[in-house]
Amino acid sequence: METLVKKKKAKRIPKELIYEMRHGKPIYYRDYDKVLSGEKTLEEVMGSGGLQALLVTVLVSFLHGKLKGRYIILSNELGYSFAPRSWYNLDIAIIHKEKLKNIPRGHIKVPPEVVIEMDTKADLRKFENAQDYFHRKAQDLLDAGVKKVIWIFTNDKKIWLAEKGKPWLIVDFDYEIDVLEGIRFKLSELLKEEGIKL
Repeated sequence: METLVKKKKAKRIPKELIYEMRHGKPIYYRDYDKVLSGEKTLEEVMGSGGLQALLVTVLVSFLHGKLKGRYIILSNELGYSFAPRSWYNLDIAIIHKEKLKNIPRGHIKVPPEVVIEMDTKADLRKFENAQDYFHRKAQDLLDAGVKKVIWIFTNDKKIWLAEKGKPWLIVDFDYEIDVLEGIRFKLSELLKEEGIKL
């Protein structure tokens, strides 16, 4: 009896290690088990890498210059509640100002027009494969009212474009991405302007 109680306690994972929640089922941070074993700290698994942070900064700066006044651009792992007991963290969310007049302290519930993701911090071992997680998240976002999901994969130097009612595409960094309202960018050119080599 005592052994069963110990096993149940050992399996309990602190809520701080939950990265996202999908229909009441937690998606943990990558390497959450290393935090539990003491190999890594919570901050190590939660923090963004330098490259990811730089790319988000470059894109937010570009988008802010083009969309200022009409849209709010939110970043920094914005929490978005897309369904009951469900929320995702978003790297960059572009939201029309008219739809978000009052910015909440907690998660937003208004679907962004466009979401831009950069790799992921999610632990993908419980998914059939990595694509399963990316597909589910993109589809959930589109089903919730997001018009476009742009997912940047830095290791492969590929961008995944998911748009409701259109074929999903996988393109290279030099492909011209149509964000919205005719605002376009080539990630390769933005990186070149910043003197960044991948």
